[in-house]
Amino acid sequence: MMDEMSDEHANERDASGRDDDARLDTEATRDSGTPSADKPGHHLSATMTRRALVAIALGAVIAAIATAVFSGGFKSENDLSTHANTGGPMSTGAVSGSAFSTAHAGDCLTWTEDDASDLEKVDCSSEHLFEVASEVDLSNFPGTEFGPGSKFPGVLRFSQLRDEHCTPAVNEYLGAKFDPNGKFSVGLINPGVAGWAAGERTLRCGLQYSGTTGKPQSIYGTVAGQDQSKTWDAGTCIGINQNVPTDPVACTDPHAFEVISVVDLGAKFTGGFPDIPDQDKYLEETCTQASNEFLGSPDALRNKTLTLFWDNIDLTSWLAGSRKVTCSVGKELDTGGFASIVNSAKGDILINGAPPIPPPPVPEGRSLPVPLPGAGN
Repeated sequence: MMDEMSDEHANERDASGRDDDARLDTEATRDSGTPSADKPGHHLSATMTRRALVAIALGAVIAAIATAVFSGGFKSENDLSTHANTGGPMSTGAVSGSAFSTAHAGDCLTWTEDDASDLEKVDCSSEHLFEVASEVDLSNFPGTEFGPGSKFPGVLRFSQLRDEHCTPAVNEYLGAKFDPNGKFSVGLINPGVAGWAAGERTLRCGLQYSGTTGKPQSIYGTVAGQDQSKTWDAGTCIGINQNVPTDPVACTDPHAFEVISVVDLGAKFTGGFPDIPDQDKYLEETCTQASNEFLGSPDALRNKTLTLFWDNIDLTSWLAGSRKVTCSVGKELDTGGFASIVNSAKGDILINGAPPIPPPPVPEGRSLPVPLPGAGN
């Protein structure tokens, strides 16, 4: 079965010896500009919480890698051997018919089965799950690691191959216009256990849009032809798991926050990259206005005890062409992460299972707290 996962999940599973038949490997979840715990008045953010959980998992993985390296030792350069190059990868048809073995840079692929047994090429303007950026023929590698009769590599090894070969290939494919903080991630599709046993040795590097679990989301159009900003339409609710945001869900389901507006910073800042303070100054006004309109009144945000926040764009993303950010409403916890909200913020909501209790009126002359930039990342 094809196991779709993010890099964190892939590494954890490989360290425990499971899921060695994974065919799809994706890049790790990326950080973005969330307020950190050391900023005055800011609590531990969802991104910081996620980063801490990942660090715990990676600690076990690093220990496993160290054990493997030191117990296995290294071959000297003189011990390296090569296996015969038979003129390219063998198209066995053992995996996903001809679509996998004939996929080249610029092709778009899709599938519906968990094991991708129905993988097919489609026009990139239609719905698809993967855009091929390059091919990596492992039969050309020196040594016997990928030679005839070799063992199918584990998830960690495929992750290494993805980082070593697919990341630079994607950057070249997009002309150095890949946004590492955007909605697309670097992915790799391998031949699968059956294809490997039949002699397939070519990997497909490419781009996909993955959720927090690594499950590919639908893409329309080529990546080069669109803004790579990670945004959702207004009215989209982002799910929650252990106080950390996940993927879009129905607003009637528990969620961390709701998107109320998408803002194109390129329309405001036409003269080059705006620094973060300039972005925040503009977005504070713009997102506040969007909140008043979305919720129905200037008092609704406070009466529902919600927090208004937005994303920022860093220089790397700006140079890649990303220009859009989201304004959202949710409720941050003092201990970090988000409270669980049910129903759209436009109407009556429950926060951690109870209706919000409006705070006392603000004393005359005292201002409301400033919204938090980036609190939803």
